[in-house]
Amino acid sequence: MKILVSAFLLTGVLFAATPSASEKLFVVERESQSVAIINQGLVKSRMENMHNMNHGIIKFDEKDGYLISRDGYVVRFDPVREKILNEYKTSESAIGFVIGENYVAVANYDDKSVDILTKDLKPIEKIKTDSKNVGIKIYKDMLIFAQMDSDKVTVLKDENAGKGLPKFKTIKEFDVGEMPFDAMIQDNVYIVGFFLTKAFGAIDLDKMEYSQIKITAEGNKPVLKVPHFGFWSLSKDKTFIPAVGDNAVMVYDKKFNFIKNITTQGLPVFTALSPDKRYLAVTFSGKDFPAVQIIDTQTYEITKTFTFPGKVLHVRWSDADDLLYVSVNDANQISVINTKEWFLEREIFQLKHPSGIFIYQHQE
Repeated sequence: MKILVSAFLLTGVLFAATPSASEKLFVVERESQSVAIINQGLVKSRMENMHNMNHGIIKFDEKDGYLISRDGYVVRFDPVREKILNEYKTSESAIGFVIGENYVAVANYDDKSVDILTKDLKPIEKIKTDSKNVGIKIYKDMLIFAQMDSDKVTVLKDENAGKGLPKFKTIKEFDVGEMPFDAMIQDNVYIVGFFLTKAFGAIDLDKMEYSQIKITAEGNKPVLKVPHFGFWSLSKDKTFIPAVGDNAVMVYDKKFNFIKNITTQGLPVFTALSPDKRYLAVTFSGKDFPAVQIIDTQTYEITKTFTFPGKVLHVRWSDADDLLYVSVNDANQISVINTKEWFLEREIFQLKHPSGIFIYQHQE
């Protein structure tokens, strides 16, 4: 009888520790031109021949998955059957993409263009800009991107407005700061960062008005450089930015008024908010590459520090479970943190130098 009870309890513990079947992880294996698929806590399969994965990005659109490779390929795949459907090469170097209602738009570096494709990756139009293009975003029926070499932000409008294939026309170009390098959308505002201008550019896309935002840190000192916006985290009323060259995460309100610095153990690189916005996971560079620190966003206190057997390249919070997935590159593993009780719950092996982690929500 005791054996049966023990077995039942053990089964219950194992069952509770198994991630939801609704989440499937697609993990970029950067040196292997492949993507590993993790389902219910195990590496179940792998998609090969995905091209240069040094900057591999994956996005999902209903039942389709899209991947962009560093060498300019867009790959469409079935995330349920885990099969490549087709691919299209836009250039020798692509940096970002967005998925619209009836199109995919790709920002290219090397041939200085923006490609507009159908959802099944047939070419519609190649927009030549004579500039490396970055920070591509969508707002309503508009497509917005920054021209790194021309110090401009271009706003295109879909004249067909979702009826049939898109037909884009330039409606506005803004002269902005020197060498824009990244952008994000916050409500109706397109925010662009620069390599050389010590400010952000903000475009109100409803009013079509441009302004510059200068942010400061402690002691009203100007912030001279910020990382890519993909490393920021936005909650309802706060913005968390990893400081460049300082052991701190900077906290601002939504109007970029400085609140405080949170001292960290190393030079922060990436910040990621939990789904409920209560906790912030922070990764580091240099000697602290193997660490992840957890910050309480209400108290601004560091509540937990985890150290892993190799460089941490990415983290991803689960939307379905109390879990945080950590990509430990040179240990060839994904470590899984229980975010309810804050302990290392398990490690997933059989990965090849993992980096980016992307989650697909599906129904069984």
